[in-house]
Amino acid sequence: MKRKILESLFVLAVVILFIIPVVPSMSMQSFSSRVNYNVYHRSDGQQLSWDIQHSYDQSSVNDERSSVVVNRNSVVSAGGPMNSSWPMYCHDLRHTGQSPYSTANTTGVEKWRTALPIMMEGSPVIDKNGIIYVGCDDLFAFYPNGTVKWNYSLIGWIQSAPAVDENGIIYVGSVTAMPNYLYAFYPDGTLKWKYATGDSVYSSPVIGNDGTIYFGQSSGDTGYIKALYTNGTLRWFYHTNGVVYSSPAIGSDGTVYCGSHDGNLYALYPNNGTMKWKFGTGGWIRTAPCIAENGMIYCVSLDNYLYAVSPNGTMKWRTNVGAGTSPTIGQDGTVYAGWNVLHAVNPTNGSVKWIFNPGPDRCIEGGTPAHSADGTIYCGVIKRIGDMSQGGEIIAINPDGTEKWRETIADFGIQSAPAISEDGTVYIGSSWKPDGGYLHAFGPGEQKTIKITQPKPGEIYLFGHYLGSSPNGKTVILGSVKVKAQPSLENEIESVSFIVHDYVQNTTTKPPFEWNMNLRYWKWPPLMQFTITVTVNYKGGCTWSDFMAVSYFHLRHNYPK
Repeated sequence: MKRKILESLFVLAVVILFIIPVVPSMSMQSFSSRVNYNVYHRSDGQQLSWDIQHSYDQSSVNDERSSVVVNRNSVVSAGGPMNSSWPMYCHDLRHTGQSPYSTANTTGVEKWRTALPIMMEGSPVIDKNGIIYVGCDDLFAFYPNGTVKWNYSLIGWIQSAPAVDENGIIYVGSVTAMPNYLYAFYPDGTLKWKYATGDSVYSSPVIGNDGTIYFGQSSGDTGYIKALYTNGTLRWFYHTNGVVYSSPAIGSDGTVYCGSHDGNLYALYPNNGTMKWKFGTGGWIRTAPCIAENGMIYCVSLDNYLYAVSPNGTMKWRTNVGAGTSPTIGQDGTVYAGWNVLHAVNPTNGSVKWIFNPGPDRCIEGGTPAHSADGTIYCGVIKRIGDMSQGGEIIAINPDGTEKWRETIADFGIQSAPAISEDGTVYIGSSWKPDGGYLHAFGPGEQKTIKITQPKPGEIYLFGHYLGSSPNGKTVILGSVKVKAQPSLENEIESVSFIVHDYVQNTTTKPPFEWNMNLRYWKWPPLMQFTITVTVNYKGGCTWSDFMAVSYFHLRHNYPK
């Protein structure tokens, strides 16, 4: 009798599955799905008000303006940026975003990702040993295989890119702390010094050829462009009438170029910080300028224009690109900038060569374009529904403006600029709900992944037995099924976890990596659609998850009380 009742219930469940929509409980997001400013918060929110005070000896000299102070007794700087594949934001002093290395063998395959404790809105850099440095709430150092070398906990967050000098010292600023600092770390992760800025440092530091560290910072509604010696003492500062989120770029003659929310692009002398000239635009300059080989400076303003400014401070041309990300320069001199579309702009006259549309509801913010030696352009995009971020992708674009490949790598967004390593690996950060992030590596080499091998998509299972293909393409499980997974590198596994409804149901450390799903994981109804998640943790910090949406029927529940 009991058997007949159960059989009747299963027949009823099958009928319901194909006639009545099941109750959704979770949305599926695949880490490897293919789909055919540095920080841009339009509302700045509450800003810390901090009185910045410095002590100077009698040899300190003020120029004609009180906003500039030169400290001549500090230690003279020596040594410039590291000669590595990507030592700073947008690769070099001029912020061209140009890599000397090819990514011809980088085909959209993600070889690993490693989890970070919060959303990653900063950008990676790479030293000459291939070590990747990224920031979130900590500063992390990763080996090229994705394992953690070290991390240093900060009070605030990092929303910019570090910079690495020729001695391996790493410089980076913090935000949202009280006070904030510009930090200097030794290559082993120990603190060398920290310089108190008070207010937030959204600006990515840049290292001059003499070792001087330049960066921008906020101070209430105004800001500073600052220069520090390598021992952490102030060399000079320049006060602007708006906050400074822009990251300075340095010309071949040493001139420091930086934007401000007061709408001006500033050109400052490197030895004392006095103003050479300023160029006014019609909106905030939040992003970094970039400099062509001939000295032409390009900057984007929130008046929606990309400006070409001559080394003497006069405008050559301007082109409407819709504001957006920091401009960068391709291998042939083409200038790239945009917001909801990417413009390829002729450097001679500002005419548009082509426009790449990343798709509906997508925009480029912090995912600043990077250029490989073979001409491929990499950028990160955010998918927005209204004012809400709902996903993020990395896109590879051919030099003619056609799409090469794209990968969905975030369910919230991407504010991270890509970096390209010597072997052609492309690194980029992502942000995930509710408050997590990843560093991703795309390129040749061993993959650290996992794949669900059972149940198979679009099939029906009854008490673990395969019944055939589902007519509506759904994966249907009646009663129970053995969930099986296959990691790519078994000998480096730390653990594999099986997750349903955000609860870890089983964890194993040895093969076979499988788990018998034989309960109802909610109170009611007995039929529901949800997502099975299998997460592998590799030794050293790399993690990967695979997902499968299933329609599941079971009478016996194990809902947590």
